[in-house]
Amino acid sequence: MASPAAPGILMRAHSGATYRFDPGALCLELLTTKGPGAFRRHETLHAPEDLAAWAGRSRLTPTPVLEVSAADVAHARRLRDALFRVATARAEGGSAAPADLGTVNEAAARPPLVPAVGPDGERRWARGCDGPGLLSTVARDAVELLTGPFAHRVRVCASDNCHLIYVDTSRPGRRRWCSMEHCGNLHKVRTLRARRAADERDG
Repeated sequence: MASPAAPGILMRAHSGATYRFDPGALCLELLTTKGPGAFRRHETLHAPEDLAAWAGRSRLTPTPVLEVSAADVAHARRLRDALFRVATARAEGGSAAPADLGTVNEAAARPPLVPAVGPDGERRWARGCDGPGLLSTVARDAVELLTGPFAHRVRVCASDNCHLIYVDTSRPGRRRWCSMEHCGNLHKVRTLRARRAADERDG
């Protein structure tokens, strides 16, 4: 999996509050652009600049200068939706649909973004950074995740009204929330209020 360039993606809650969410893998970062079915109304990938902007927020480092077409955006949504269903099935202990796995494998089979060392000794991307290369890089990251040592740690946030998917890379493997700053904290607040209410009733 790609190395993180920043501690997660900045997310905005329904309340308007912002928090950072680190899904632990590049491929799962793509799922923050929403997904299939009921999530379609929150779609954020509409135009080439939207896909390029997502790449800039992702853990790809440095940010690739991409040539993206409208067709690439449509392919990105198709790959993302397939990844959403595959990752959800894995988190729930089920089997992924062959068609969705085929979508991932098809994208992974294309040439990915190619890293290089620049004249200044810094990391850069070789020429030819385009939409298909970006999606291949994402799909290959998904293959690594789903066939690697953390495949059994793909999870959905434990909050009832949150559907963010992450891979638990913590040493104990007990992560339950997309973010302790957001859903984890909300759970603590609700638990504390419920305990106080119970104490008042018992008292």
